[in-house]
Amino acid sequence: MPKTPYQVVLPEQRTTSVVFSSPHSGRDYGWSFLRKSVLDGMAIRSSEDAFVDQLFEAAPEFGAPFIHATTPRAFLDLNRSAEELDPALVEGVRKTSHNPRVASGLGVIPRVVSNGRSIYSGKISINEARARIAAHWQPYHDALQGLLDQSLNEFGEAILIDCHSMPHEAVDALAHSGVKRAEVVLGDRFGAAAHPEVMEQVEAAFVRAGLSVARNAPFAGAYITQHYGRPSRRQHVVQVEIDRALYMNEARIRPNGNFKNFQKMMRQVMSDISRIGRRRVSLAAE
Repeated sequence: MPKTPYQVVLPEQRTTSVVFSSPHSGRDYGWSFLRKSVLDGMAIRSSEDAFVDQLFEAAPEFGAPFIHATTPRAFLDLNRSAEELDPALVEGVRKTSHNPRVASGLGVIPRVVSNGRSIYSGKISINEARARIAAHWQPYHDALQGLLDQSLNEFGEAILIDCHSMPHEAVDALAHSGVKRAEVVLGDRFGAAAHPEVMEQVEAAFVRAGLSVARNAPFAGAYITQHYGRPSRRQHVVQVEIDRALYMNEARIRPNGNFKNFQKMMRQVMSDISRIGRRRVSLAAE
C-alpha cells in the first residue's frame, strides 16, 4: 500500500476559504491487498472514483488547496466513520444497531465493490481493520480537518467541496419523461451541512458550465458531509457527484474522447466556486 494515504496540493497563496477533497479517487492497489482479494484488477476498481483527482487537480491555481486519496476505496473507505465496521467481514465485531451502509457491505472496510461483488473469500481480523484505520483513515481526516481549520483561522469560514463520481445509471430512477437527466448531484444533507447561499452558488457554478444539476437525490452526502458540515460554525460542506459517462468509459475505466474538454469545463467550475470563498469573506468583513 502507499506510504502516504493522501496527497495535498497547496496553492502558492491561499486566497479563498474553499477546500477541494477527493476521498475515493485513490488507485494505489498494493500487491498484498490484491493477493487477498478474489477480484481481478479491473473489477476491484469498479467502485473507485476514477480520474476525479485529475478533474479537480487545477484547484490550487485558483487559490484553493486540494487533498486527494491515494488509498483505494476498496481497501478502506475514507467517506465512512471509523466506527462503521462490518461484522460480516471483520472478526470480533458485534452487530449493533442497523446501519444500511454496513449491512450492504459498504462499511469503512468494504466487503463488496459495485454490484455487490465480494472483495474477499473470508473475514479479516479486527487487528488488521484497526491497523488500516490508524494508517490510512486517521491521517487523511487529520489533514482534512487541518485544511478546514486553516480556512477558519484565515478567512473566518470554511467551504469544503467533497468531490465524487456516480455511475451513469445512478439517476435512472429519477429521470422522467421530458425531464433532463441530472449530470451532477449536489448533496448538503437537505440543508444541514451548508448554508443555503453556499449551496445555491455552488449549483450556479455547474449550471453556468452547461450541466444539469439535482440536489440531494439520490445522494445527499455521507460521512464527510455529515461530520464536517457545521453551518452554524461557518463550516460548510457540499458533496458533488458527477456522471462518469461525461468523461470516461465506465466499462474499461479509461478517459473517453470528451475527457480533455470536460477537464477544461471543470477549470471554470473550480474558478467560480473558489470565488464563492472570496466573495463571502469580503461580505462578512464589510
